[in-house]
Amino acid sequence: MLVRDFISDSLYNPAYGYFSKQALIFSPRKEFVFSKFRDCADFLKTMGVEYQEMESELDDVRNIPRQLWHTPTEILKPWYGYSIAQHIIKQFKADSTRQRSEEPLTIYEMGGGNGTLMINILDYIRDNEPAIYSSMEYNLIEISTKLAKQQLRQQVRQGKAPHMNARVINKSIFDWDIRVERPCFFVAMEVIDNFAHDVVRYGFDTGEPYQAFVRVYDDGEFEEFYQQVSDPLIADYLSARASLKGPAYHTQAIPPELYRSLRAKFPFSPNLTKSEFIPTQTFQFCRVLDKYFPRHRLVLSDFHELPDTVPGAVDAPVVQTRFGGAMVPCETYLVQPGWFDIFFPTNFELLKQIYDHVCQRNSVPETGISGSRVCTQREFAKANADLGKTKTRSGENPMLDFYENTKFLLS
Repeated sequence: MLVRDFISDSLYNPAYGYFSKQALIFSPRKEFVFSKFRDCADFLKTMGVEYQEMESELDDVRNIPRQLWHTPTEILKPWYGYSIAQHIIKQFKADSTRQRSEEPLTIYEMGGGNGTLMINILDYIRDNEPAIYSSMEYNLIEISTKLAKQQLRQQVRQGKAPHMNARVINKSIFDWDIRVERPCFFVAMEVIDNFAHDVVRYGFDTGEPYQAFVRVYDDGEFEEFYQQVSDPLIADYLSARASLKGPAYHTQAIPPELYRSLRAKFPFSPNLTKSEFIPTQTFQFCRVLDKYFPRHRLVLSDFHELPDTVPGAVDAPVVQTRFGGAMVPCETYLVQPGWFDIFFPTNFELLKQIYDHVCQRNSVPETGISGSRVCTQREFAKANADLGKTKTRSGENPMLDFYENTKFLLS
């Protein structure tokens, strides 16, 4: 099978996939009051205690070492979600004014975890923009049946009325087949890092790409082998990347010409370069946006760099599992399906170019439409967050200081 199919099966298979049986999202029992903490270290200490307690509870169930992972949505709730809502509201008002439109606000979110971001965004708009809230709709697209049920349960909260303008759609974004003609916002927070990638290597002499396959043996062993590119999605991605405007993209998998000429003088040197992981599912996601959400604005955030990635490859993932109470990184993605998290850093500058190319988001000055832009978590927070709510007594601020390895793609 192709590498993306192997990784996707490992993560999402409903019977044994990692997200079906292993992973749970850490959610603090109560919202943190940041003004009570001395500094960020004090906050981390308190959060760490609660995190360890929840991990211990999970391990007591059938003695299975399940992984608990955290997101900014959860540990900075509700203020992180409020910052996303604030960005959406500002853009929605600007669009409505410029286009003289009375279209209601429509939001689609992909991969909503526990449903916390959905609730925080809806709470913010209901409390601060009741006129917009009265006609808006919120749609959460969730591949996991277990998480979809959890998101529905979020609607029933003690002391608060449910949001009747929200719905949860239990399906994969790659199975989406309904064209949404109205303007909308599409939100994807910490999702594309788990989108499966393919692997290619290039001929040293010709630069011709070769696609990787994974062969699975009856005894559970795996083998990687290569053939000339024949998969349409891989071919289309490589073609799109080669046709981008501006400076040509040069993969780090292909070494400089001087190195290649010297390599040819040594016997038994390999005929293929080192591996490169290419984001074919993210490319496919861009196509879904273009085809089915033609008037969307994108709000996407994820990791742009990660430690402990698989060595010896370009844009390689982190592959890890939990053992003995600690996370253990691996040096290959060819691991037992379902027991390992596999997640990738995103080259945001390249993604911006790919997204603009696929979704035809080049700037059109006369219409006021601009291309997409990339910003850091800190830049986004400064523009949209109520930073006083997440400031500690020392002045340190987790909203600004945490998740420095994440970026936003906004359109």
